[in-house]
Amino acid sequence: MWTATTPEAAIFRVAEDRHRDRLEELIGKDFEGIACSDRWWAYDHLDPCCRQVCWQHIYRDFRRHAEGLALQKAFGEQGLALTERLFSLWGAFGEHQDRTRLTDEMEPIQAELRELLEHAARKSKRTRLHRRFAANLLKIWPALFTFVTVEGVEPTNNAAERSLRGPVIYRKLSHGTRSDDGERFIECILSASVTCRLQHRSLFAYLVELFTAQARGDPHPALA
Repeated sequence: MWTATTPEAAIFRVAEDRHRDRLEELIGKDFEGIACSDRWWAYDHLDPCCRQVCWQHIYRDFRRHAEGLALQKAFGEQGLALTERLFSLWGAFGEHQDRTRLTDEMEPIQAELRELLEHAARKSKRTRLHRRFAANLLKIWPALFTFVTVEGVEPTNNAAERSLRGPVIYRKLSHGTRSDDGERFIECILSASVTCRLQHRSLFAYLVELFTAQARGDPHPALA
């Protein structure tokens, strides 16, 4: 299940896979916004300057490496410490709302992280367990810190995760649908339900307006 979520609306798509063409069906081939996501390969064609990768996912990866041995363990522990500092600064920004201050405070973290990743990405037997992860982060470097300079962008994709939580539980309980028409209905009703929740609107009231307009031949009420 795919979703594209903004502060005021959400769209859902049921697909058989998570390939790049499914993403393009959802957001278009010429997407011009900022995509906040995990590091799934289907997003690799997007310009890193137009992305924000989820730091919560990066934190989990650093934690996994911290459970290793020798250099891998040290790499993971340093990454965890840097990530915790990053989240601390982001939390403080929520209070002071000074973006210049946030930018200045993030610079040491960026410098230390860059050094850590470049050292880990070197081809060596001692870094073989974590160099791929380090190289991947270097490849999408601009996408790590878009949230620092672009208003409205957060360092995680929690908004999409929250939007998906209910639909995922529904799918597990219902075992999905058995027809294309069923999938299209689920896409529409989930999109309406989550969008109404984001807008603090009544889904029931919206559906009443929708069915009334359909029966009268009037234009359908807008969600966004």
